[in-house]
Amino acid sequence: MSVYDENQPEVLLPHSNKTGHTPPSDRWGAYVNGGLRLPAMQSGPLSGLSFAVKDVFDIKGNTSGAGNPDWLRTHPPAESTAPALLALLQSGATLEGTTQTDELMYSLNGENAHYGTPINPVAPDRIPGGSSSGSAVAAAAGLVDFAIGTDTGGSIRIPSSYCGLYGFRPTHGAVSTEGLIPLAHSFDTVGWMSRDVNILLKTGRVLLKENLAAPEDAAALQTDIRNDAQHPSDLDFSPFTHYYIAAEAWNLPEAADGSLLLSRLHQLPGWQPDHTTTIQLTEPGESLADWSAAFRVLQGLEIAQEHGQWISKEQPTFGPGIAERFAWAGQLEQSASTEEANLRARVKQTLVDLLGEQGLLAIPTAPGPAPRLGLKGSKAEAYRAKTMQLSCIAGLSGLPQITVPVHRPDGLPIGLSFIGGTHTDLRLLQWAAKHFTEEVCR
Repeated sequence: MSVYDENQPEVLLPHSNKTGHTPPSDRWGAYVNGGLRLPAMQSGPLSGLSFAVKDVFDIKGNTSGAGNPDWLRTHPPAESTAPALLALLQSGATLEGTTQTDELMYSLNGENAHYGTPINPVAPDRIPGGSSSGSAVAAAAGLVDFAIGTDTGGSIRIPSSYCGLYGFRPTHGAVSTEGLIPLAHSFDTVGWMSRDVNILLKTGRVLLKENLAAPEDAAALQTDIRNDAQHPSDLDFSPFTHYYIAAEAWNLPEAADGSLLLSRLHQLPGWQPDHTTTIQLTEPGESLADWSAAFRVLQGLEIAQEHGQWISKEQPTFGPGIAERFAWAGQLEQSASTEEANLRARVKQTLVDLLGEQGLLAIPTAPGPAPRLGLKGSKAEAYRAKTMQLSCIAGLSGLPQITVPVHRPDGLPIGLSFIGGTHTDLRLLQWAAKHFTEEVCR
């Protein structure tokens, strides 16, 4: 394994753009192959909508590059198309392009040493977030109606927050990950994002349809489909009744950003201070930093197990930061993870019991707006550490999380998140569509 030399003369292009074919509209650098188009297979609830997909999903005849030239070089074209993508095509949506990703999905920044950094449409001097960077940029720039990505440690939620999008990470296992290049299988999820919360809901109806585990969600889905033409606020669904604020999470943003998010939160029905319950998620003597550290170890072990053999055989070139993370993951020992596994089990049980079917937990999605391009060293690492403390909550518990955009006075977006109980995915999307429909992304 080697580290990419940013001074080397050769400039690598995304694999499917070797012919020089890049869509004229892609001035944002969002696409790997903007010319790859799969028409809708039939009419359905997503008819007339277009979507882009992160370059880690199987598309028959296409080779996913996972953001790394050596991965592309050593893998064959897919023999079939991922079920999640087929569900969208069968529901009337049209696939328009594959999008950039951080190398093997192992970053939250959206900066790729080989292929460059997609431009954040709402803050061009700041990173787009990753690893679903191209998908977020394509959606934020209005190149597509919605975009598909993955979320293991925050790769839907963080770029959605940075690019001013609605983003959704489902209950772990609620959407099929078949035909997806894995990062850490027990954390990997298929997520989606859009500038329009109603489109986020429509997409969820389709992707969650075949994988619903809870009877109440199945009944809600049938009602949802029958009322598809209605405005989401008219849909009959069971509301949430218990509202929680995680104290530790709200200590992480800068004071002004935290105050702005809380102000927006308190405008929502049921979220007034006298109706909410502020809770301490962690046990005495414990912090979210401990949760994040456990997540990092457990994820790292799975990453090493998944990709260690390929790295050892092919000796791929990784960019700065990515190379160090893979090297660190390769040194972990399975026998040393007992404490982290126990913490994960406890966190999951605690949150599942707390939220049940009627609870929502509010947290900031990220510590603040997107960091500026080129941020390095201790400042970058400190911001990443805070980000992971927030994103690990849903990661460890496997629970669904939606992030919604809130704009600061200077126009920069910051994300406000809501975590629901196991398999309350559809109700969470319906709830958000009802209460945030008028919040049009800029």
